[in-house]
Amino acid sequence: MKKTLLNKTVSRRAVLKGGAAVAGVTAVTGFPMVWAQNLKDITLNHTGMSYSTLPDIARQASQDLGFKVEMSVVDHPGLLNRLVQDPSSLDIADLEVWQSKVAVPQGALQGVEIAKIKNWGDLTPLYTEGTFAGKEVSRQGDAPIEFIYREGKDSNGFASGKTDWANFCPGVFNADTLGIRPDLVGREVNSWADLFSPDFKGKTAIQNIPTNGIMDAMMACEAAGLLTYGDKGNPTQEELTATIAKLIELKKGGHFRALWNTFDESVNLMASGEVVIQSMWSPAVTAVQTQGVKCTYQPLKEGYRGWGNGLGLLAHLEGLKLDAAYEYLNWYNSGWVGGFIAKQGYYSSNPKTAMANLSENERGFFYEGKAATADITSPTGEKTNSAGDVRDGGSFEERFAQVAVWNNLMDEAEFLYSKWNEFNAA
Repeated sequence: MKKTLLNKTVSRRAVLKGGAAVAGVTAVTGFPMVWAQNLKDITLNHTGMSYSTLPDIARQASQDLGFKVEMSVVDHPGLLNRLVQDPSSLDIADLEVWQSKVAVPQGALQGVEIAKIKNWGDLTPLYTEGTFAGKEVSRQGDAPIEFIYREGKDSNGFASGKTDWANFCPGVFNADTLGIRPDLVGREVNSWADLFSPDFKGKTAIQNIPTNGIMDAMMACEAAGLLTYGDKGNPTQEELTATIAKLIELKKGGHFRALWNTFDESVNLMASGEVVIQSMWSPAVTAVQTQGVKCTYQPLKEGYRGWGNGLGLLAHLEGLKLDAAYEYLNWYNSGWVGGFIAKQGYYSSNPKTAMANLSENERGFFYEGKAATADITSPTGEKTNSAGDVRDGGSFEERFAQVAVWNNLMDEAEFLYSKWNEFNAA
């Protein structure tokens, strides 16, 4: 991320300034149909990161909706640069929640009218209420509930409670942990501290994405008893300095086999056996498994690092194109996407429709914590698990009950980037 972008952000606390909550959410009364003959020339550009901006989704959406959806893949800073410097080049922003802290104050997005989202009431309360299984979710880091609501269509801030407008429509989300090679680690792995264990010197890796990599490092440092943090979701300069110093010490001592930058790098490191424990994303674990290599997304006693995406409407959308964008948002959480992304280990913001698009065997495996009754396959049909296997981390409820911290854009983001550059240079 360029420094100029970070200079334009505001702190977590500053953006959460007041605003009276509007009582309730407007009831859905139906969304006017956009006639097919008027849609054939419409093209929507959906831009986001590689793990969720998938050509399969674009093909299915185009087929089902009657207008064209195109996918444009960027990295994290690339999306922020597009939103600030060239917002007219995209229509739907597939944002991580923390990225809204740049996009919304910049005025890049218009509000999503909740009354036009047909299934809003079925979307996970993790986003819409800040709760899960009846309990408040962790507020360490950028929990979706803190950034989802705005006061009006054209406001450029974050409401303190429910309103009739959202900054984004909930998208895919997950709870991340470490990937391991169970056939190569040689012992039980049950703690984030194992990422830094000398048992795995030269056989471990961490993601070279500062906003995410620092979270894994803090989870590991705290679990190992090396450091304690007041709030891992918003660490101080002193805490960041101490964490980076530990990373540099480990790097100079040969602890890390690699600092990976891309999805493919993480897959290759694990599939080859060069690395036996590392920062990992769920689809990367799936990609290793499709090669017939044992790989586990390991549950850890300290809990998970949560993250969520949302689909934002660019401010320039109007008329028929805006109508088409609402059709797309409604389609996105109507089931097909949820069933597809479940097979790469992600969750849809509408679990009801996602589960309806899975077989009984898949539903039991991906959502209910049940043993598979037949082979489990990836979104593209390759075998990932055999009958009798149970998904890493158990059920949907078990996994999200253990989210300890959320991915975030912290107050000291610029300081983090400076210190992370020192880590890379060490």
